[in-house]
Amino acid sequence: MVAVLLAALVVPAVAGTGLVLAGRAVRAVDPLRANAFALGASVLTFLLVVIAVVARPGLDRPWVPSLGVRLHLGVDGISAPLLLLTAALGVAVVLHARSQPPEGGSVTTFYGCLLIVELGALATFLVRDAVLFFVAFETVLVPMWVLISRYGDRHDPAARADASGRFVLYTALGSTLMLIGILALVHAAGTGDLTALAAGRGAGIDRGTQTAIAVLLVLGLGIKVPLFPVHTWLPPAHTIAPTAGSVLLAAVLLKMGTYGIVRLAVATVPQGFAAVAPVLGAAGVVGILWGGLACLVENDLKRLIAYSSVAHMGFVALGLASGTATGLQAALFANVAHGVVSALLFFLVGGLKSRWGSADLRVARAALREVSPRLGFALVVGFAASLGLPGLVGFWGEFLALYAAWSPAVGSPVTFFRVLAAVAVVGTALAAGYSLRVLRTVWAGDRDAPALVDARGTELAVVAVLVVAVVGLGVLPGTVLRSTAPDVARIAVEAVR
Repeated sequence: MVAVLLAALVVPAVAGTGLVLAGRAVRAVDPLRANAFALGASVLTFLLVVIAVVARPGLDRPWVPSLGVRLHLGVDGISAPLLLLTAALGVAVVLHARSQPPEGGSVTTFYGCLLIVELGALATFLVRDAVLFFVAFETVLVPMWVLISRYGDRHDPAARADASGRFVLYTALGSTLMLIGILALVHAAGTGDLTALAAGRGAGIDRGTQTAIAVLLVLGLGIKVPLFPVHTWLPPAHTIAPTAGSVLLAAVLLKMGTYGIVRLAVATVPQGFAAVAPVLGAAGVVGILWGGLACLVENDLKRLIAYSSVAHMGFVALGLASGTATGLQAALFANVAHGVVSALLFFLVGGLKSRWGSADLRVARAALREVSPRLGFALVVGFAASLGLPGLVGFWGEFLALYAAWSPAVGSPVTFFRVLAAVAVVGTALAAGYSLRVLRTVWAGDRDAPALVDARGTELAVVAVLVVAVVGLGVLPGTVLRSTAPDVARIAVEAVR
């Protein structure tokens, strides 16, 4: 079964690299053949990931002994849901691209970049070595930059250059801080093995050093989440990126940041993380309010979903900051929930933009309920989940995060966290406000506007599966919560107080 772990990384690595090289060597490639090849690789990767999640194999071998770096791979309850989410969306973005082909560059390079982003995300969730974690994390940055800069909105080259430049600058800053934190952690602990570090719970590292390490890691990874106030690179990137890029950015890359906080900070330097947790919680709540208020006045649907992502990641940060097992459960479930919901919304908005020629709400258009009932229904489900409607996937993460913040870990400033929880509730009202605003505009529409072609084929298949996931995980949240519970209980900050 160890071979399955390696194969899950080798397949997208070889296929993605091969497609990129083919894009440089061959001028004309049949888009359908390139799509079929990428789809085959992504489906095979998904099957390998499913086997790995079920079997839970592990690999631990010396890789660079002189530096103490080990090839340590594994699957546990914390990483399993994110592995499945990443692999499933890897299939979805390739399949959806059949109905919305890329514009602006080589089609093979486009699919190659998608697969390499998937490779980096899967490796990030699989590795158990701090140095390899950094390497895996950075793997996604160049292909994502290519997706934004070369395949983004062709109508505004200046905005495309600005968005891709911001993406690089912010993520480079986050990477620098994260790397310094990782090196400090490895130096202080004498090992980069994340399993050993989690088992030691910061033993041998004084509280001051733990706090310094936690600050570096949380700040560096917070830029990548992104948390307020270092979120300003996200809306331009989403606005310009192609649909596939927006889906992977929101549903996968943002999750790598919050997952990194759990693996590198919460699990390894719990006392240091506890010291910075109140600041993290406050940043999360400000992001909830800021994102919600921005959504109320934003007219571009892609930017609106980007700001809503800042708000949703704020709930994740609040859950993490609580330091309780319930809070970590909330954060991990909200990660998965936001991944599913944001993917659905970006697929839908990408489809609507290709039909309308614009994602601006102020452009007159036909009522979806009349001319495109499938797209309209899916949009209602997506925004209902985004506002946290009970019975849908968006509800549980936010509810549990608020509950955890109301009863934080022993030793935390209880009154402060309860104020944060009370203020965060306002964010749920803001979410309802902007969701209903969008639905009122798009669902009702303009009777005199031209009709649309409804979702069909691969576009309909992708949207339908995500709608089922939104409802299914909302009705049966235990499918994720039971997976994460045992491992979360071992690393919660409250377990070491």
